[in-house]
Amino acid sequence: MRVLLDKRLTSLCLAGLLAWGAHLPTQAQADEARARKIVGGVCFICHGMDGNSASEVFPRLAGQHAEYIARQLAHFKSGQRKSTAMADMVAKLTPDEMLALGRFFEKQPVTPDPVKDPDLAAMGRYVYLHGNKFSGVPACASCHGPQALGTVQLPRLAGQHASYLETQLKQFHQRERTNDNAVMHAIVVKMTALEMAAVSEYLSGQ
Repeated sequence: MRVLLDKRLTSLCLAGLLAWGAHLPTQAQADEARARKIVGGVCFICHGMDGNSASEVFPRLAGQHAEYIARQLAHFKSGQRKSTAMADMVAKLTPDEMLALGRFFEKQPVTPDPVKDPDLAAMGRYVYLHGNKFSGVPACASCHGPQALGTVQLPRLAGQHASYLETQLKQFHQRERTNDNAVMHAIVVKMTALEMAAVSEYLSGQ
């Protein structure tokens, strides 16, 4: 009789623990809540609450790979990537918070810009997919993929603001941005200003 009672009590306790645990937030939910709070306190000012920044000065983070975002934030914090504004923003972020922010933005839908110059975009499409055999510029798609979706190591370029992309290419060209793959320096040094603008215009509409 006592054994049966003990078993019933054990079952009741387990059921109670399971019911209680079901109401506890998962780690993913807790991370997202923390990320949303950080975005609502700081990031939204430049990047928008959903990562679709209204200004082309600031990168669109929606749909970007979480690991890539986290790595860039870490580089801003360490000074490996230079930005006075971003250095202040990330100064107190922990690695876990950086990854949580990355995962938050990665889940947000991307809203690409309408192409402003179809002719320029058409040229950019060719360079992106095929490169320029006459100058030695390789196809961007060989690293970033035919749809410009990137990887966890390489950024998604599809849907990014044209002006922002062009600025980054120029910074790679002038060695002002040195935190990422040195391959970019070898590529953009062969690109003309027209090719940079064209590729950027094409990608902004993808």
